[in-house]
Amino acid sequence: MTIDVVNSKNQKVGSVDLKDELFAGRIRKDVIWEAVVHENAERRRGTHQAKNRSAVQGSGRKLWKQKGTGRARVSDLRNPLWRKGGVVFPPSPRDYSFALPKKVRRGALREAIAFKMQAGAVTVVDALAASEIKTKAAAEMLRGLGADGKTLVIDVVPDGKLQLSTRNIDGVRFLAANRISARDVMDSTRVIATQAAIERLQEALS
Repeated sequence: MTIDVVNSKNQKVGSVDLKDELFAGRIRKDVIWEAVVHENAERRRGTHQAKNRSAVQGSGRKLWKQKGTGRARVSDLRNPLWRKGGVVFPPSPRDYSFALPKKVRRGALREAIAFKMQAGAVTVVDALAASEIKTKAAAEMLRGLGADGKTLVIDVVPDGKLQLSTRNIDGVRFLAANRISARDVMDSTRVIATQAAIERLQEALS
């Protein structure tokens, strides 16, 4: 599998060979799904809470006797059937995270990158750098490289000036190659990576 390498002006300057067994096979979407669900669960705060009948303020005294009044039987003011009463089986703070093997996470990243490559949504650049911190110039460069909507920019060591130039561009994320996950890749419409980053990822995912 061969992918063209372009410069910052989107002009072809070479190509990079990738292993077919990594990026050219059938995509295992189930592995990608599992990794994305895992990361979403890790990010959930789980702070939701509602009061049950024991937490609601009010007396626990029985309001009237069980029989003989002609009215429906009732317990106390805090019962869930009444207004301002407690909630039955209310949500309570919990931890949504669960364990996922490292091999599954690595495999999901491999499958996500392969999915984007087969869809033609990956642009490989020889280098990504900026001579000055200027958002307009960075936006024009990314637009010329095919950035549209959510864009993930990957480099081995992100250039500091370019990183500062892109942080205010809506939908653009600039990450190091060793920090990306399957969720980052799948949550973008275009992936722009340097040749060094692609080669580093291929080595790590082999």
